[in-house]
Amino acid sequence: MLILLRFAPMVAAFSDALAFGSTRGIWSNFSFIFSDPAFWNSLWITLIFSIIINPLQIALALGLAVLLTKHIPMVGLWRTLILLPVAVPQVVSAIIWLVLFRPDGPLNGITRALGLPSIPWLTEPGWALWSIIVVCSWVGVGYWMTFLVAGIREIPNSLYEASSIDGAGAWRQFWHITVPGLRRPLLFVLVADTVSNFLIFAPVRILTRGGPEGSTDLIMYNITERAYTLGDTGAASAATLVLIVVVIAVVAVQFRLMPGKD
Repeated sequence: MLILLRFAPMVAAFSDALAFGSTRGIWSNFSFIFSDPAFWNSLWITLIFSIIINPLQIALALGLAVLLTKHIPMVGLWRTLILLPVAVPQVVSAIIWLVLFRPDGPLNGITRALGLPSIPWLTEPGWALWSIIVVCSWVGVGYWMTFLVAGIREIPNSLYEASSIDGAGAWRQFWHITVPGLRRPLLFVLVADTVSNFLIFAPVRILTRGGPEGSTDLIMYNITERAYTLGDTGAASAATLVLIVVVIAVVAVQFRLMPGKD
């Protein structure tokens, strides 16, 4: 059953992408999307989005993981609050942020109270993509943090005690003990976060629908629009296969660049 569920959609996607049985010739779907400026725009926006959000989420998750494994007051409460968005469905999270981002919403209420102008969170191309990044990070950071917290707890405490005796401060312990000790969890988080962010759909669909001016037209939203709004399953399948190739290439580069891999 698992093989059927995995391979049947894959075979169907290849069939649709290669235009078997359609009015278009073989490979014409690829020619069509490669000549479509909207597809190239969505691919470019997705790459920019990934370049920004991946290191941002991992850095925040790592910082919080280090902080929440220290003896700080109410650490259980802080951990619960950070993990709370993970338990909320992504669609619900997007709706919550849609209210926050409204021109007359709470966020602009705060900016006006501070004497600052209102921010066009979802209506200005310069702000819209950052708004999507904020929403996705609100959900993702706590999730990735859990893996890094587990990894930090696996590092022997004797290493920190010995380094303290040798006069190492917190910063040196972080770079010479914590980061090397988290190599495997960090690699997993890096790869999983990359794949996850290439597949973002719900926040874009609810908050911006790819706008304004295509500034948030991430690749998964573009593919879904082609398949279900335009009814062009062939082009959507071709775009999906291109996305798979891009994700595999990016992940392969990440594995290649990670130091000290086994």
